[in-house]
Amino acid sequence: MAAALTSESGKQGRAATTVLSPNSSPQVDTPYSIYTRKEKWIIVAMVALAGFYSPLPANIYFPAIPTIAKAFHKSIDLINQTVTVYLVFQGISPMLWGPLSDRYGRRPVFLICLAILVGSSIGSALCPTSAFWLLLLLRCFQSGGSASTIALGAGVIGDLSTPEERGGFFGMFNLGPMLAPCIAPAIGGALSQGLGWRSIFWSIVIMVAACLLCVALFLPETLRSIAGNGSVRLPLHLRTVIPIVGKKTTPTSTLQEHSSGNEKRSVNPFPLFTYPDIVILLSFTGIVYAVNYTITATISSTFSSVYPSLSETILGLCYLPTGAGMIIGSTFTGKLLDWEYARLKSRSTEGDDRRANVTIEYARLRTMPTHLLIFVACVIGWGWSLHFNAHIAVPLILQVLLGWTSIAILNTTMTLNIDILHSRSSGATACTNLVRCSLAAVLVSVIERMESRLGLGWTYTFWAGICALLLPLMMVEIKIGPKWRRERELKEK
Repeated sequence: MAAALTSESGKQGRAATTVLSPNSSPQVDTPYSIYTRKEKWIIVAMVALAGFYSPLPANIYFPAIPTIAKAFHKSIDLINQTVTVYLVFQGISPMLWGPLSDRYGRRPVFLICLAILVGSSIGSALCPTSAFWLLLLLRCFQSGGSASTIALGAGVIGDLSTPEERGGFFGMFNLGPMLAPCIAPAIGGALSQGLGWRSIFWSIVIMVAACLLCVALFLPETLRSIAGNGSVRLPLHLRTVIPIVGKKTTPTSTLQEHSSGNEKRSVNPFPLFTYPDIVILLSFTGIVYAVNYTITATISSTFSSVYPSLSETILGLCYLPTGAGMIIGSTFTGKLLDWEYARLKSRSTEGDDRRANVTIEYARLRTMPTHLLIFVACVIGWGWSLHFNAHIAVPLILQVLLGWTSIAILNTTMTLNIDILHSRSSGATACTNLVRCSLAAVLVSVIERMESRLGLGWTYTFWAGICALLLPLMMVEIKIGPKWRRERELKEK
């Protein structure tokens, strides 16, 4: 029954593991999590807040690049190296922190990463203008501390959630990391213009310090190989200072009493790149993310060229439609994933063998062709609307749709990744982060040359075509992915 849907559902959010078989009734086991659904939402909100600070230091910095170049007496091209090193470490660092959290716990790694971000941001704010090398080094540490919060948050959701609710939780969680690139440039531009470029780093210090305090006081340890379903009595250094969740349940059991095979695994995530179904998901996520990130990163420069009458304040506001689309898309897609899973699960209990063998890959990816085709059409429309100097309302409306569909695709692939690699959720998300950041860095570095040679219309038509070629890969994942997954699970057993 490896191909059949597996769900964990329970009363008032206290989920119990249930395996759906076409010829038997569900058998309820021990509760999957002691936390109520409301308490899970509180935890997800905390890790979403931490995830917001993963892309924030990069995007809030963009508007201040010309000012920083003057302050350090360097060219803009040289200052752009601070962006390059940030992207490099944004891709690499989760490959360390994510797997470590899969072995030693989410809470301590969260605290270490946020503390590194606070310290490096203080150093950046105080950096002397005669030491450009120091700014480069501190940007590396900023990226190393901030980038991993996405992988850590995905790990927490994997620990807490059952497949029925995982889509909704990922929808909420991804709002943090995806909204930052949309609102951070406007904040950074206002701070740099009003208070100077150093105020950008001081604002990061204040915001992240508040988040660090929130995590230290309230976030419980959730790693199942350490905390089980939340009922395991933890050592003092892993306990919350103020337990605002799980208060109705007193931890009494030991991990051995609660163990369900969640052993600690190797911290090396690189073998995940040898799994063909995972490689397909990583390719899908990375390419779509890179194309959308490039559009978002070039909104200011492209609009200032196509619509030269726009002020810097208006250019900053032009990022907001993308954020609005992401808010709508994240909320809607999360509910859609949960609804689709529940609907297909209910069909699998009707006794029809054909319906019972619905796979998790099909349940998650069934709606993806629609999202992908809309995304492709919007990328083409974006390029040609700017090429022909269409009214500014046209690209702004397309930004809403691009934000909607891009986060829908990201939510779906990340949710499926956690479904497939549940016990290595942070490592799986770290691999996703490595691929998408690497592809985004490459695409951002070549997009200006492509636009100058091909024009805006043909440049984005080319990248839309690359995204359209992902559709056959999606079909392969749905049809053959379950076979690869079953073979891998048998080998691991």
